[in-house]
Amino acid sequence: MTLLLKRRGAFSAAHNYWLAGLTPDENAALFGKWAAQEGHGHNYTVELTVAGGIDRRTGMVVNIVDIDRVLKAEVLEPLDGKFLNKDVSFFTTTSPTLENLAAFIWQRVEPHLPKIATLTGVRVWEMPTLWADQSKRGNTMQVSITRAYDFSASHRLHSRHLTDDENREVFGKCNNPNGHGHNYEVEVTISGEPDARTGMLYPLEKLDAIVDETILKPFDHKHLNLDVPEFASENPTSEMLTLVVWNKLAEKLPTTGSPRMSKVLVRETARNSFEYYGEGS
Repeated sequence: MTLLLKRRGAFSAAHNYWLAGLTPDENAALFGKWAAQEGHGHNYTVELTVAGGIDRRTGMVVNIVDIDRVLKAEVLEPLDGKFLNKDVSFFTTTSPTLENLAAFIWQRVEPHLPKIATLTGVRVWEMPTLWADQSKRGNTMQVSITRAYDFSASHRLHSRHLTDDENREVFGKCNNPNGHGHNYEVEVTISGEPDARTGMLYPLEKLDAIVDETILKPFDHKHLNLDVPEFASENPTSEMLTLVVWNKLAEKLPTTGSPRMSKVLVRETARNSFEYYGEGS
């Protein structure tokens, strides 16, 4: 029996995105609005995921005290209150992106964990709408970056393949003739190998622009059944919305190779979310 245990910590740090030897225009082209020699700061959250069996003597996978000790000594104390580019030797020659920060934390933590626990994931949040993951499946390491967005829209769940009575029976109050609305959340995950020079999987400004033009502007404050062409003949369930979001983004973002869009998540409510990984998943 294998269980996963997750433990979080937090630290505050500054960093900058700026490559020496490049002009301001060249840095701006690489890092967008985040390009600045002076830097900026974040309240980071880091989450470790470890796997292991239950020790029948203690009823635990591993003592959280031991996880906290490693997290404090190897991550929080070396990074908290620091300017990453200037105060942490690893980042004097490596861009302190979220992708590289997750990899750095993995390298620091893994050798010091109790042997009964296996590190399977590191997640680092820079803000609630942006985080990176370093994960391991078997012998394969994967890096990903996830960006979260939101829009408000209304819809009516009504299938043209069902009678009116059947629609009312299947969809209940969601079949209200005048529709109802949600504050939808969309998460787009990009996976692959970070660019060796920038440390980024994909330029965030470019990703934001694609999602804004492809998803947010066409969907925000719209009635999906009436205003969105993709739902002219499709029932706008959140399952179908997830598939439509993927397909529209796949016209602009790669879905194979590196980097690639590896997952889209649509959250309809706090209790309902839907994920799609593409045809090859």
